[in-house]
Amino acid sequence: MHHPTSSVICSPEEWETRVDLAAAYRLVSLFHWDDLVFTHISARVPGEDNAFLINPYGMLFEEITASSLVKVDTEGNKLSDSPYPVNPAGFVIHSAIHSARHDAQCVLHTHTLNGVGISAQREGVLPISQQSIFVLSSLGYHDYEGVALRDDEKPRLVRDLGDNTYLMLRNHGLLTVGSTIADAFQAMYLFEAVCAIQVRAQAGGGELVRVPQAIISTARQQAAQVTKGMGGNLAWPGLKRRLDRELPGYGM
Repeated sequence: MHHPTSSVICSPEEWETRVDLAAAYRLVSLFHWDDLVFTHISARVPGEDNAFLINPYGMLFEEITASSLVKVDTEGNKLSDSPYPVNPAGFVIHSAIHSARHDAQCVLHTHTLNGVGISAQREGVLPISQQSIFVLSSLGYHDYEGVALRDDEKPRLVRDLGDNTYLMLRNHGLLTVGSTIADAFQAMYLFEAVCAIQVRAQAGGGELVRVPQAIISTARQQAAQVTKGMGGNLAWPGLKRRLDRELPGYGM
């Protein structure tokens, strides 16, 4: 399929994934979670083994469009004729997780100030907010090993994520996975909120009230009820409408 607004020839399923992934990049910018051109969001190409979409390296997240996304293999090598470069080093984390977690359609990674701040704390995420119980019910931690450039770190990343949705990269940042791009984005919204709330609660200086473990244990069932079983798809169409108003053009 040749989409009328782009130079990319691809299947309708790939084009839909490109539009949603470009939207996710724009939303990360809109929510001020971006770190200039660094960090990544990757998505598996539907119907293609070991093919993924990632950002054109050097383009600001607010500038990314569906057609500018680059198709790469598990090594970060370009599979499509794209004029844009990619950052293979930055894809190490993503390729490791995509290879091990076939349910992970999307892997989203950020270096936010709140996220890095909490990642530097020994106890990590504390059970002190309603939001935190959902993260704590599906959270792993990965110790810092320097900038993620080496393939030998991959098995430890995979081990530390396990079957969780959330991974805190100590001294580094936040990572979420989702069976859809919408799910990965909503998970990051929650993860970031948890970290921001914790920083503010700690800054207040008062004694913190902790949520009991028994409540955390029921968080997954509560989450399904709150989203009416729709997960990230409940808010996703509205988020894209917001982009249409504030950062239009991502679907080109």
